[in-house]
Amino acid sequence: MSDSAETPAPNSPAPGADPEFAARTEAFGARMLEVLNNGFLTLMISIGHQTGLFDVMSSLPPATSADIAEAANLDERYVREWLAALTVGKIVDYSPDNRTFVLPPAHAAALTRAAGPDNIAAFVQYIPLSASVEPEIVECFRHGGGVPYSKFGRFQQLMAEESAAIHDVALIDVTIALVPGLPELLNRGIEVADVGCGSGHALNLLARHFPHSRFVGYDFSEEGVAGGRAEARGMGLTNVGFEVRDVANLDIANRFDLITAFDAIHDQAHPAEVLRGIATALKDDGTFLMVDIQASSNLEDNMEHPLGPSMYALSTMHCMTVSLALDGDGLGTMWGEQVATRMLREAGFTSVDIRHIDADIFNSYYIARKS
Repeated sequence: MSDSAETPAPNSPAPGADPEFAARTEAFGARMLEVLNNGFLTLMISIGHQTGLFDVMSSLPPATSADIAEAANLDERYVREWLAALTVGKIVDYSPDNRTFVLPPAHAAALTRAAGPDNIAAFVQYIPLSASVEPEIVECFRHGGGVPYSKFGRFQQLMAEESAAIHDVALIDVTIALVPGLPELLNRGIEVADVGCGSGHALNLLARHFPHSRFVGYDFSEEGVAGGRAEARGMGLTNVGFEVRDVANLDIANRFDLITAFDAIHDQAHPAEVLRGIATALKDDGTFLMVDIQASSNLEDNMEHPLGPSMYALSTMHCMTVSLALDGDGLGTMWGEQVATRMLREAGFTSVDIRHIDADIFNSYYIARKS
């Protein structure tokens, strides 16, 4: 027998190894293969979303690759290979008798734009986006520092798409309604600011629905502010404006009845300064509505978090590093409810109420007041 025949396969337990160790090694090896396959499937899912293939397939009966490509106005050879990956990945069903593919309705419910905020395919796009800065992140591991926001080319676009899917279905009837009496105040007319407004879609929706109130959005991204202004013009709004501003230096006192922040505070270079500025900018009887990642501040409490690995990874690849690139605190995505509550109180909010929405596993909803 040759030497090679006597050598155990890579990652195989050595002969005579403890049976429990051998079983654990084999199980972990299987999990790593699953991770590898799922990693590549995420790229296929992202492509399926961007090309509209999932949306097209959801409206088609079982169809050949040529039929699907024609309906989506795409190249058949690429569509065929994509379909093969999703078939063996058990996302698309395949009939070998007539070589047709179909997207099961139960799968379409998590992969199409019609699914709204339940569309996981849209969120999957953050994975290839994060991978685009992997070399820079590796250098940060070696030398510290961070990767600046400017390196994340499509981030503003993806955030706008994700937040729009949520706000379009929930902002008015669910999110705003969480604050007792707020819809009535907005109907009568109050002063509102959105901190870290991004492309401004949430603020424009509020401005359209509550024409007697006045709205302003602040963000350091010129691209985001330009997008908000353009959408406001397209909607014919006259009660909303947008300003390019570092929200760590609001320098506004006792002006607003309501300030909102949608998944923005944890990204800030100096979140404590931002929260103090928000507290100062609010009137004494005003309300701060902060929507941010739903998590515990304690790692051990997040072991069963449905998005735990994704959120910690996204923090490493974007939220934490963008803050550190500005010599910031690097708070991270998973700062959690305990730290958030403490920081809100330290900023001057004496009352902090945390709400959850069953349909939203991403976020916690903080209602904070100074009195």
